[in-house]
Amino acid sequence: MTTEARTWLHGVVLLLVAGLLACDGGSVSPDFDGPLADWPEYGGDKGGMRFVPATQITPANVDQLDVAWIHRSGDYSDGGDGNARTSLSVTPILVDDALVFCTPYNRVISVDAETGVERWRFDPHQRQETLPDPHTRLCRGVAYWEERAADARDKHCGRRIYTATVDSELLAIDATSGEACTDFGQSGRVALREGIGEAEAWEYYTTSPPISIGDVIVVGAMVYDNRRVDAPPGVVRGFDARTGELEWGWDPVPPEYDGPKPTEGEFTKGTANVWSILSADEDLDLVFVPTGNAATDYFAASRHGLDYFASSVVALRGSTGELAWNFQMVHKDVWDFDTASQPVVFDLNTPDGTIPALAQATKMGHVFLLDRRTGKPIFGVEERPVPGDGVPGEILSPTQPFPTHIPPLHPSELTPEMAFGFTPLDRAACRRLIGQYRYDGPFTPPTIEGSIQYPINMGGANWGSVSIDPERGRLYVNMTRIAGAIEMVPREEYDALDTKASQWPYQLMPMLGTPYAVRLKPLLSPLGAPCSPPPWGTLTAIDLATGRVAWESALGNSRNQAPFPIWMLPGIRDRGSPNLGGSIATASGLVFIGAATDGYLRAFDAESGEVLWSHHLPHTVNATPMSYRLRKDGRQFVVVAAGGHAWSTAGDLLVAFALPE
Repeated sequence: MTTEARTWLHGVVLLLVAGLLACDGGSVSPDFDGPLADWPEYGGDKGGMRFVPATQITPANVDQLDVAWIHRSGDYSDGGDGNARTSLSVTPILVDDALVFCTPYNRVISVDAETGVERWRFDPHQRQETLPDPHTRLCRGVAYWEERAADARDKHCGRRIYTATVDSELLAIDATSGEACTDFGQSGRVALREGIGEAEAWEYYTTSPPISIGDVIVVGAMVYDNRRVDAPPGVVRGFDARTGELEWGWDPVPPEYDGPKPTEGEFTKGTANVWSILSADEDLDLVFVPTGNAATDYFAASRHGLDYFASSVVALRGSTGELAWNFQMVHKDVWDFDTASQPVVFDLNTPDGTIPALAQATKMGHVFLLDRRTGKPIFGVEERPVPGDGVPGEILSPTQPFPTHIPPLHPSELTPEMAFGFTPLDRAACRRLIGQYRYDGPFTPPTIEGSIQYPINMGGANWGSVSIDPERGRLYVNMTRIAGAIEMVPREEYDALDTKASQWPYQLMPMLGTPYAVRLKPLLSPLGAPCSPPPWGTLTAIDLATGRVAWESALGNSRNQAPFPIWMLPGIRDRGSPNLGGSIATASGLVFIGAATDGYLRAFDAESGEVLWSHHLPHTVNATPMSYRLRKDGRQFVVVAAGGHAWSTAGDLLVAFALPE
């Protein structure tokens, strides 16, 4: 056969295949006329809305989504050799045509956004190799800043990546070359332990990305929970983006404070820390700060009022660090219901006009909608009575705030009759377990005899936060729905224990400086089922105009959690699962999310909540995805990190999905 004949025959075959696919409803060609999309910040934009304007991937063609490329950093640990186990929980940012992200060992990597080919890698030579605490080692993301003048922007370090490390350093890196910006701090590094006082290396470090606002880089830090009342300070600081000089430090101390004063040059110990993700509104010059607990998490009477700013969202002036407003989601928090979710900035359309709004999801399953200019609730908040009889010596709040527009999204009732189990015997064990503890709703005080915590201290909503589709006027939030138990251990009893070892999620924490230690555990059946009724994980769509639930779907299945073959049974398989990580919403009508314990990345129909596509990965997907489309003749990509977390093996996969070319 001649070359011309082979070419002709090949063309005929291609036409036949294309015709069969068209008749079959098969391949849907990518749309190259739709909008482009970038992703310059951890949450898509500085407000963390997690919305993608690109429309190439749609409900009609998402089932054809497949792996476009995979990047492996090699930078992970399974916890052997005394090292902390790693979790790749990072969401990359898009800088021009490159994705930039950090690894659990704080290396920063740039890859080609359309091929995944590595361009550069920055190694900070991290010194803290082991972390003797129950947390997995992770880095959630990096931040970007650039000079405003084009001639300055094109020079070395005119465009910068900022990342903070487990060594408590803030680093500045040239976004083009991956080299250190030596004019920042000391050879590109700023020490974040100045003013912190004495603290073990593992008691204070940073896991979440900084944020840039104007020419200031703002950063908080994680403080180890429940070890001592004089824990390291929870200060939030702003640094000059060019020099690394300290511009301001916000010490979360109440207006009237009668507790121990800090040493000169240091910040106040035991204050509420800011470990989660920040957001900003540059037009208002505001940084929105989600605060954790004051020390210690489960006993308020020893705090000297330092919980004034705890479990709140706080607005600070980006240029000065001055307090603009604060709103507290939990008063006198003794449940570790700290504000874990990134505050999300969006514009709320109402009959009276558009309101600059902020959505704050909480571990209790509440979503508060605030005017981001003032911190005032847009639709009102009710202070409702809650139980006040905690352990001897405790000081509790008689009321707690409840949003009135969006109803609580987590169940508030749990009785022995509601217990779940994989088998009748399994369920009977859960009934007994629930019956032995006190439960009077989500604000049941911790007791010596033991109290149920439902939701458990991981939520509800956690650091995955919410995504908002402004075109549909919907908010999407994923939540965990499992119960745990809190037991307060009197100091003399704790001191007499032969062993004080604990392993997450079964923890025994000393809370030194208080009359109690605390014992924490999930309520699980003998076969490992959560004793609370399913679904154990949910993805919920909220109509922002009415506050009503548009739909609620189970998120995750029992794969890798329930014993084989129980997890495969239809009545058990799709009951949802505990989840950490967040969602993104697309203009085409999709919601992408991993988060669950089963290792799947899923695409939900934004209108109905139906799962339209899923892809199983070797490790759980506890990072929030991101998506972008760079050019008119290019494809839209959905990228996610799959690197495990507390319930999965560790990994190092960054995976990009796209439609066939």
